[in-house]
Amino acid sequence: MDKRSLLITSAIAGLLALSTVAAQAHSPKLGKDKEKCAGVAKAGMNDCGTSTHSCAGQSKIDGDANEWMVLPKGTCERIVGGKVVQSEAKQLPKN
Repeated sequence: MDKRSLLITSAIAGLLALSTVAAQAHSPKLGKDKEKCAGVAKAGMNDCGTSTHSCAGQSKIDGDANEWMVLPKGTCERIVGGKVVQSEAKQLPKN
């Protein structure tokens, strides 16, 4: 591989790595005191993507059952239409 090809390949790899880090920075973090709550987001105020789109802020209607927000634990159950959604994180079996 010549120097020019190596430089181009390195630049592309760097851009891909940077875009991955940027995408992770925008996804909401779920701590032990937070939960995902579906059905309560106003249009354009959802926290993350769904099966119909891939980004936060792209919900089209208020109260869509597929759109979710991160809220403090216990809050979702108090909101009419709110439903706690399980996290995609895999649970490790307890020994």
